[in-house]
Amino acid sequence: MTAASFELLRAAGAVADNPADAGAVSRALGIPVLSPHEHTEVFMLNCPPYASVFLGPDGALGGEGADRVAGFWRAIGLTPPAEPDHLTALLSLYAGLGEAAAQVHRPATATMLARARAALFWEHLWPWLPAYLDAVTDLAIPAASAWAALTSAAITAEAGRYRAPAALPLAQRAAPAAPAAGEPGELVTALLMPVRSGIILTRRRLAAAAGDTGTGYRIGERRYALQAMLAQDPAQTLQWLARESEQWAIRHAGRADPGPASQWWSHRAGRTAWLLTELAGQAGADQAPVSAPLPAVTTTSQPMPKPSAMAAPGPISQPRSTP
Repeated sequence: MTAASFELLRAAGAVADNPADAGAVSRALGIPVLSPHEHTEVFMLNCPPYASVFLGPDGALGGEGADRVAGFWRAIGLTPPAEPDHLTALLSLYAGLGEAAAQVHRPATATMLARARAALFWEHLWPWLPAYLDAVTDLAIPAASAWAALTSAAITAEAGRYRAPAALPLAQRAAPAAPAAGEPGELVTALLMPVRSGIILTRRRLAAAAGDTGTGYRIGERRYALQAMLAQDPAQTLQWLARESEQWAIRHAGRADPGPASQWWSHRAGRTAWLLTELAGQAGADQAPVSAPLPAVTTTSQPMPKPSAMAAPGPISQPRSTP
């Protein structure tokens, strides 16, 4: 990496921090500037830039997801900041480790720093950032899309500098179970947790779903909006969610990542698409959500079929089975 690469990553992270910094940094990067309203729409209301939201077992800020990242800061001898899993902090740390490795004169120290940087990338950046940037692009805010494209190109270039590890990141190895048929409330909870469903459902995407299905969109928390849509027209809503999940499965499978992490995401999104298709068929026949149990999906060693096949996906090969 060059000094310019470090600065690009640090600057890209700064855009997600606050509107004042975002404006100055965006102009320096040569990309459109997000208005304060757009900045809030992207980074507060739809795509909060925290690893814990996308990798944590609760799908929320803080908790175990943030603690894992804080543990990495401590492991390399640094005091974690107040928000250790914020994208701004993570990209700044990544760039700082690269700069430090370039400046030291002892080969052993440079090697240690390089290993720390690689661990940060594969454990706490790559497992969530490509999908997160896709979700930002889906908001269809031009300035945000430009930032996402720039950041995606930079992070994909970093992935090409390493050999992907054979083992899944800890967040994926320890991930809770994928969505299953059962109580509608539990299904909604699972769908809104990326590490369980393999998909990212922002407020804006749910509003689009309401428009596509002809259901009313309830302003407020995503849970209540999705529950209202399912209550109004379960079959149409489940079909829309199945198509959305299939698209996410295809996206994940197309990542520039030869390792198992993206395959895991694709498999999980594909499994979600299959489940939702099954439930949509049952809801269409019965005119109500159905909670009959579906066959269990194991995680042994079969490749995932194409999501468009809409058959129950088999598991992917991985070093350790996940729920």
